[in-house]
Amino acid sequence: MAAFVDRALLHVVAGNGGHGCASVHREKFRPLGGPDGGNGGNGGDVILVVDPSVHTLLDFHHHPHQRAGSGRPGFGSNRDGAAGTSLTLGVPEGTVVSTPGGEVLADLTGPGRQYIAAQGGRGGLGNAALASARRKAPGFALLGEPGESGELVLELKSVADVGLVGFPSAGKSSLVSVVSAAKPKIAEYPFTTLVPNLGVVRAGDTVFTMADVPGLIPGAAQGKGLGLEFLRHVERCAVLVHVVDCATLEPGRDPLSDLDALEHELAQYGEFSERPRLVALNKVDVPEARELAELVTPELEARGLPVFAVSTVTREGLPGLTYALAAEVDRFRKAAADALPPPIVLQPPAVDDAGFDVQPDPEVPGAFVVSGTRPERWIRQTDFTNDEAVGYLADRLARLGVEQALAKAGAEPGCPVTIADVSFDWQPTVVESEHDVVPGHRGTDPRLDTNTRPRASDRLEAKRARRRAADGEPEE
Repeated sequence: MAAFVDRALLHVVAGNGGHGCASVHREKFRPLGGPDGGNGGNGGDVILVVDPSVHTLLDFHHHPHQRAGSGRPGFGSNRDGAAGTSLTLGVPEGTVVSTPGGEVLADLTGPGRQYIAAQGGRGGLGNAALASARRKAPGFALLGEPGESGELVLELKSVADVGLVGFPSAGKSSLVSVVSAAKPKIAEYPFTTLVPNLGVVRAGDTVFTMADVPGLIPGAAQGKGLGLEFLRHVERCAVLVHVVDCATLEPGRDPLSDLDALEHELAQYGEFSERPRLVALNKVDVPEARELAELVTPELEARGLPVFAVSTVTREGLPGLTYALAAEVDRFRKAAADALPPPIVLQPPAVDDAGFDVQPDPEVPGAFVVSGTRPERWIRQTDFTNDEAVGYLADRLARLGVEQALAKAGAEPGCPVTIADVSFDWQPTVVESEHDVVPGHRGTDPRLDTNTRPRASDRLEAKRARRRAADGEPEE
């Protein structure tokens, strides 16, 4: 018999993006074929999807590490790398995805509902895609981004319309077994029910599900017994039924004290204050239990609780209970259907939002930290062993306005600057426009050579000299 697991820790790793290819087309009689490096493929995602055929988190308990496929690198002749295969994991309906710290990320209800647990990395661009009028044959390509990874907590909360609440051996499993086709384990000792049991009940034209969950004892809201497991599985129920054992022989217990103890635990958990309740006084087939049920019924009704005296042996009172539950479920469903969905609020970025932020480093005096989605992504895509790639990164950051923001924040040449996990000594760009940069040999950038770094005025004078020589004008 398969075990029931309703909580699992999942380690997910998305696929890495493939690296772009730096290639130059070479063919006889075509010495200037141009760049033809293809792009890398995107990494695969790890996706959680609600599967009606899955009822437990057992697979994740035995296989907690899940990894998607990585993208393939690009190739020459403009051949792009294949994308990594996404990994789709089926989860039961009612699965709540959260971080180990308790932050809820997704609540998966409804067949087919999906959540991307880990996003695959983007594939890097090849040098064919990086070619421009200024950089005709790039000697570099962008690296693929690493895929996301992390730990997730999967917690199953049963999706049922009616939840049965009661002490151990109060008759909850017996009640489910006689009003539905479910066959839960029934025995004469407490905590027979260790896992939730769902049964489908039909009352007239209404069909609803009923959850039989582990029994409740005092202190359950603090984790005693199976309390937390019990309370988790009745959070989504539209109506709760207090199943009270009127034939118990335990000293100090009676229907009123049992009901007060149950209500106290529900109040301690804090999720059921507005949930409608019904009371089922069970085991009235026993004469003493019937007398006790008749005695406490007026007081329970005075509290505003609908009371039903039932017996799972003779099935007395069960039709009235099921029809009352059907009415409550219909009322809940109608209210949910009439409720307007929450409005979708679109918040576009502000006009003056540059997409990054520059702040002083709190740990290093005189240093600065640049944070932002685009600068951090560009850092991950850069091959720092290639000077031309580093120069291309400098151009991108300058066009984004990072250098201007650093200067405005008070950064001095040579001060440490950190972007993502890369730190470097900042040197302001020596040119005023991207069109002033003339790439050198493939894989190099003259700005990174401190001995031969030309000034903007020197390059402008050299350009004028070449123009005069072409026009036949004498040298000055």
